[in-house]
Amino acid sequence: MTELHLPWLELAILLPLFGSLVVSQLHDGDRARRFGLVFSGAALLCTLGAWQDFLTLSAFEAHDRWDVVRQVFHRDVLVIDELSAPLLPLAALLYFLTQLATLRTKVHRFSFASTLFSESVLLTTFSCRLPWALIALLAVGTIPPFFELRRRARPQRVYVLHMGLFVVLLVAGQLLMDLNGTATSPPLTAVLLLTAAVLLRNGIAPVHCWKTDLFEHASFGTALLFVAPMVGVYAAMRLVFPVAPDQVLRSIAVLSLVTSVYAAGMALVQTEARRFFTYLFLSHSSLVLVGLELATPIGLTGALCVWLSVGLSLGGFGLTLRSVESRTGRLSLGSFHGLYEHTPMLAAFFLLTGLASIGFPGTIGFVGTELLVEGAVQAFPWVGMLVVIAAALNGLAVLHAWFRIFTGRKHPGTIDLRCRLPERFAVLVLTLLIIGGGLYPQPGVSSRYHAAVELGRARGQGLPAPQLTALPTRDNPLRADSSSPAPAVPAVPGSLEHFGLPAFLNK
Repeated sequence: MTELHLPWLELAILLPLFGSLVVSQLHDGDRARRFGLVFSGAALLCTLGAWQDFLTLSAFEAHDRWDVVRQVFHRDVLVIDELSAPLLPLAALLYFLTQLATLRTKVHRFSFASTLFSESVLLTTFSCRLPWALIALLAVGTIPPFFELRRRARPQRVYVLHMGLFVVLLVAGQLLMDLNGTATSPPLTAVLLLTAAVLLRNGIAPVHCWKTDLFEHASFGTALLFVAPMVGVYAAMRLVFPVAPDQVLRSIAVLSLVTSVYAAGMALVQTEARRFFTYLFLSHSSLVLVGLELATPIGLTGALCVWLSVGLSLGGFGLTLRSVESRTGRLSLGSFHGLYEHTPMLAAFFLLTGLASIGFPGTIGFVGTELLVEGAVQAFPWVGMLVVIAAALNGLAVLHAWFRIFTGRKHPGTIDLRCRLPERFAVLVLTLLIIGGGLYPQPGVSSRYHAAVELGRARGQGLPAPQLTALPTRDNPLRADSSSPAPAVPAVPGSLEHFGLPAFLNK
């Protein structure tokens, strides 16, 4: 297996873990926030280094140089590949910006030590493909929210019951897989248990109430970071997608589609801002599963693009709602608040991220949503229609919430509610990524297409994996190196030519 030039993965994992130990000894909230930002920022730089280093290798997977974990376990435990390469910096960015946007008035209610520990576990999860190690990491990742709920003396029963069942189903399914099956002929019972665990972790209806309960009782930052990276989708891709029969994947797609439409409708009628956001996020994360389980290159490409765009856009949307909450307390959508004159930047970013999540033209979600709809229509026309309905309902819900929070009357408060400098920085970074990804989508789409091809090969249904040293172009969709292009592959499912997109996207 190819090696990275530096041990980026191990550094990205160890830095927040060490930072968690350091910050846990600090009793001053401001110092804990500063140290947390340092360690989280260092982890973000390491994940960006790993991603760029991986791109220069022109390989489909790689591990750290001087890999200590590999020397201990004699196996490639920490690996970066086409699927996980952009997920690592996305997760690290969300953690860094969440800590950065935490106001000083809230530092005593937000645990920076627990957040750094969660970041370390999440980055390890996204770097792991071994089934049992991944299951252990998924189980450990459920612990920090539980301790926060207990520390805040909030109800824990709903969360514990659902996450406990999630872990039990994972362990039981993988045990049956190891004892009674192989990768080519897995036992159906094992696949069904793993599928049930994945559906539970993703909050697919009717087992979605734990998400609304978590946002209701935990701090907004903790709940947002627990759901925004969509680690349940990653578990589906690693544990279920390679072994599940087509009928199981179709069942997942149908349940996810029903959940997406149901959650979009629920988001439209919510009168409490946190519940509105929970259903909005649930609708979009379910759409990702719809595309993933179509098991076609075009559907996979669209779903992987939507995965990244939803993580960025709804991550920013959640941070915006959290910033508004930190100024006014919990928001009700049953009345108008008129906050636009006090927080115009947050109002603009609220609208931008909300529209980006539904695939508004010119934003990072546009191309991914188009590909997802195209793939859904090719598989089942009625699926594409329901995807469009879910997106339309989500768009109406976003606009309804925006008008309720920022318009309707003048806010009577006299306290300065304008954005602070750290919040402006977070808004600027996410705005550049959302608009930049929308105006120049070719590299992202090409990367996700390569990952879709590789995932298809893992199921034995994909295209042959090309060895790439450069991004596909309009005249050269797949090329082995920069000097000797391979023959063009016309109308490859998942390629930009196949989608009939505007020509400027291929430049």
